[in-house]
Amino acid sequence: MAREPKQDRSRVTRQRLLEATIDSLAEQGWSATTVGVVAERAGVSRGATQHHFPTREDLITGALEYMFDTRMDHARREAQEIPPGPGRTKLVVERLVEYYTGPMFKAALQVWTAASADPELRDRIVPLEERFGRRAHQMAVENLGVDDNDPVTHRLVQATLDLARGLGLADVLTDDARRRAEVVRSWAEVLDASLNSRLSAASVGAR
Repeated sequence: MAREPKQDRSRVTRQRLLEATIDSLAEQGWSATTVGVVAERAGVSRGATQHHFPTREDLITGALEYMFDTRMDHARREAQEIPPGPGRTKLVVERLVEYYTGPMFKAALQVWTAASADPELRDRIVPLEERFGRRAHQMAVENLGVDDNDPVTHRLVQATLDLARGLGLADVLTDDARRRAEVVRSWAEVLDASLNSRLSAASVGAR
């Protein structure tokens, strides 16, 4: 019984450190996100921080994993709230774009940029990014309710994710909300028509 509160405190401390890392990356950038800065933001001693994350790289990669897992949990809950019907595709695209224009993506972007010039960090980040990419694609497929075995549908989903990332990059320096909303609406219409066309073709072929 005595171990449970200690384990709970350890879990809470770890979560505070991970959230402080994400906030620091999004607000202050890669260079300013040091172990000392994160510890101060989290209200945790440097020693306790290094107990959980011995190196800065451990802290950063841990934050990325936590960030992605948190986002996927949110996406699962959000998917249950999206009603079926003609507007579903637009809502799914909007949710994807909201993620890529949010603070979590901005934090991840700081790490990707740093990893491009740091071979050791890149070796850590590339496998994570590949896993994240596969899971994001899978979640998009599930939310859209489409058959990813169809190669055209697969490419349409991937194009949607690529579009969302591009819009996220465009939002880093300036607020591009008005143009982004127009792009999302137009692409959602194209995507919906294309996906429905693939479903119709599959139905005809199955007869």
